[in-house]
Amino acid sequence: MTSPDLVPANLSYTSDHEWIAVEPGATASGEVRVGLSAIATEALGEIVFVDLPAVGTELTAGEACGEIESTKSVSELVSPADGTVVSVNEALADNPALVGEDPYGEGWLFTVEVASLGEVLDAAAYRARNEG
Repeated sequence: MTSPDLVPANLSYTSDHEWIAVEPGATASGEVRVGLSAIATEALGEIVFVDLPAVGTELTAGEACGEIESTKSVSELVSPADGTVVSVNEALADNPALVGEDPYGEGWLFTVEVASLGEVLDAAAYRARNEG
């Protein structure tokens, strides 16, 4: 069973393990933070490099927008929304391990000015999809 602490209920999730700081069922607007779920960071292990989209990049929901590299593998980051990158977490350049150490806090990835939200899951659906 997946711990509720690994999947905060106040966020929305993609099937590719990104979270977006939008309440489930809400309409996203304005600048919204994006990160990688704790379920994903636990599976990846020690994160050693993060390649984030540049500020100003136009994102398309469901499409790759960067990479995350761990001691186990390299995985694509997938945008949870259509929109424009407003900022990136500069701290990750020097300390990419923050993504795994604090995925919902200091390990956030980037913020996006949301034009429209892609297909996302609430915490219960995301947790159910990732059990077992």
